[in-house]
This record gives sequence, structure tokens and C-alpha cells, in this order.
Amino acid sequence: MSKVGFNSILAVIVVLALVAFNSLFVIKEGNVGIVTRFGAVVRTSDAELNVSKPGLHFKIPFIDKIRILDSRIQTLSSRADRFVTSEKKDLIIDSYVKWRISDPATFYLTTAGGNKMQAEELLRRRITNSLRSQIGRLTIHEIVSGQGSEDINTPSGANEEPAVIGASKRDEVMQNALKDIGTSATELGIEIVDVRIKQINLPPEVSNSIYQRMRAERNAVAKLHRSEGRKEAETIRAKADREVAIKVASAERDARKLKGEGDAEATKIYAEAYSRNPELFNFLRSMDAYRASMQSGRDVMVLKPDSEFLRYFNDSHGNAQ
Repeated sequence: MSKVGFNSILAVIVVLALVAFNSLFVIKEGNVGIVTRFGAVVRTSDAELNVSKPGLHFKIPFIDKIRILDSRIQTLSSRADRFVTSEKKDLIIDSYVKWRISDPATFYLTTAGGNKMQAEELLRRRITNSLRSQIGRLTIHEIVSGQGSEDINTPSGANEEPAVIGASKRDEVMQNALKDIGTSATELGIEIVDVRIKQINLPPEVSNSIYQRMRAERNAVAKLHRSEGRKEAETIRAKADREVAIKVASAERDARKLKGEGDAEATKIYAEAYSRNPELFNFLRSMDAYRASMQSGRDVMVLKPDSEFLRYFNDSHGNAQ
């Protein structure tokens, strides 16, 4: 075989391999494929769109194109939006939607060739409109607490539990929104799996006013507690002062009593000593007087030498000179 013939065979093999490679395509699990040919959707013999499910498939090489669509459950988080309640008050509500493609052919045709961003924008509008309709029929209390006005007055002995009834108000909003969107989403080839409200907030201006009011209320309560605390402290302090005064008075009384008894005992002893030895008594009394008058060491007394006060200085027996 000549070299030219060999190259020709090799070229044919490469072309055939390339054609075979481009004739096969694989759809992964969780996806579906839409086959287009020259920009138009390929239809089956029944005029239905040719939708390829997960697995290995064939197509015309270099002519057919495959548009892969994700058929798994997807989450669409709506932007936090302002809603008006039946009381004409605003709420900021953040929600999300769980959805998936139920009819790939319809989805492809209604979303400009399976454009996910366009599909989510259409869903976002529908969820916003549905929630706006639901929220507009309820009050802030019903939305935030989940209880309706008829549920709040439910007697405790009623057959239905108030907590269960209360929770149903917010659930009712989500269930109604799920039904509304589910019906309209079918036209897009979409199945709505779930609708949930993530957050319910008050507008910033309302939140600030409520915060200021709550702060004022807390300050008033704190002021009342401080006032009651001061009153209680004054009561305790007065009681303690009274008890201290009683104990001090009792101690002073006992001290005066003991001092009086001691003075009486001292007087008795002095009297007995004087009756037994008057001269010794006079001598001791004079010594006490000398000690008391000369205790500081800086006292100056001007007395006559023959003064009665100096009687025992001149003579130890107290005889006058």
C-alpha cells in the first residue's frame, strides 16, 4: 500500500471518528436536553418537542445543537419588598420559592430558549403579586404573630388549640401563594414545590420609632425601680439607725449604771478608809490632787508656801510649819 493510500484511509477514519463523536451526546442525571436544528426546535413525528432525558442519545453531527436544562429543584430568593397590610401599614417581607422544570418543552418556548434568568424574573413577579394580595387582607398582628382576630379570642376550653390555629394564619398566606403561583407557573412549564416567608421586618423609620418608644418605656420602668430601691434603702437605713440608736442608748445606760455603782463603791471604800484612818485618807487624796495637777508637766501654779494644798510637801505628816 502506497503512502498516499495510507494517508487517505487514515483521514477517512479520523473523519468518521469525528462524525461519530459529534453524533453522540450524554444527558446527565438531573438534566434534560432540547434538540435544535438551524436554530429551530426539533419536533417528533407527533409535532411534540424533542426532549432528551438522562442517558446516551444521537443527533445529526454539526447540525443539531443541544440545550441543557436543569430539572432539579431550585431555589429562588426574592428581594425583600415592602407590602401594605389591611391597616395601611408597611412591612418588609423576604421570601423564597422552591421550583423545578416540569415541562421542558413549554419551559423552553416560554422563557426565550430556556433562559433561567427570565424564568426567575417571571416567577419573582408572580410571587410578589400573590403575597401582596394575601398580605393586604391581614393586619400586622395577624402576620407577625400568626394569629387571626377570631383566633385570639378562642376560649381555653375550645376543641381546637389556639397555638395551632395561630400558626395557620401565616401558613395560610404561604399555602394560598403556593396555589396562586402554582397555577400560573404551569403556563411556564414550571412546578412550584414550596413558598416560604423568611423574614418579616418593620420599615426602618417605624423600627426607629418603636425602638424609641420601647426605650422610653424601659427607662420609665428603670426609673420606677430605682425610686422603689431608694425608698427601700431609706427604710432599711432608718431601721438600722433606729436599732443603732437603741443599742447605743442601752449601752450608755448600762455604762452610767456601772459607773454609778463604781462611784458608789469607791465612795463607800473612801468613807470606810476615812473612818478608820482620816489622816491616811487625807494623804491619799492630796497625792491624787498633786498627780492630777502636775500630770502635763507644763502647768504653772502660784501658791503661798503655807497653802493647805502644799501641806504634805512641807511635812510628810501634814503638820503645819
